[in-house]
Amino acid sequence: MRHYEIVFIVHPDQSEQVPAMVERYKGVIATRNGTVHRLEDWGRRQLSYPIQKVHKAHYVLMNIECDNETLAELEHSFKFSDAVLRHLIIKMPKAHLTPSPMMKEEKSKSLMEGREGAREGRPAEAPAEPVRAERPAA
Repeated sequence: MRHYEIVFIVHPDQSEQVPAMVERYKGVIATRNGTVHRLEDWGRRQLSYPIQKVHKAHYVLMNIECDNETLAELEHSFKFSDAVLRHLIIKMPKAHLTPSPMMKEEKSKSLMEGREGAREGRPAEAPAEPVRAERPAA
């Protein structure tokens, strides 16, 4: 069996169906003796360019181990699902179990926001207002 990394983006109107879609894909993998090593729901994000006049989409990352038949079935389900706008499947040399850089970035953002206030035992402050330089009267 080979390792693959799969990223697919779902139409924002179908975001509430993402957990059911992921469970269905996990079921397809499990019935054919494959394994899901990493599953990350990145949520709604801004697209780099509009796809079908849509500017935001729901992103999901999966690292799996499966055979070619299972991969073909997954790809078939991606192609013929109206909810999936785009998908990308990449063959990987080994299983990746650690959080992706995208998730590390999200965690560091949330930790940085909470750390400022936690340091001094108070909520994080709003940014200071800009200081305007006064011009001398001529």
